[in-house]
Amino acid sequence: MTLKPYAGARPDFAWTRSSYSTDEGPDCVEMATTPDHILVRDSKNPHGRRLTLTPTTWAAFLTYASRA
Repeated sequence: MTLKPYAGARPDFAWTRSSYSTDEGPDCVEMATTPDHILVRDSKNPHGRRLTLTPTTWAAFLTYASRA
């Protein structure tokens, strides 16, 4: 899996989607990085709530998800 920039992203963060996702949807999560956190949001509701994860938590999630 690779991440690609999403054309409809808000300018405050560089949001990315998985390469497994398409612009037509239907459902996807997007992520953005800051110096201290990883942000995750629902692509269907880009102005809604976001998950804020530490890099350590994000790494643990990726390790878990890659085994699924």
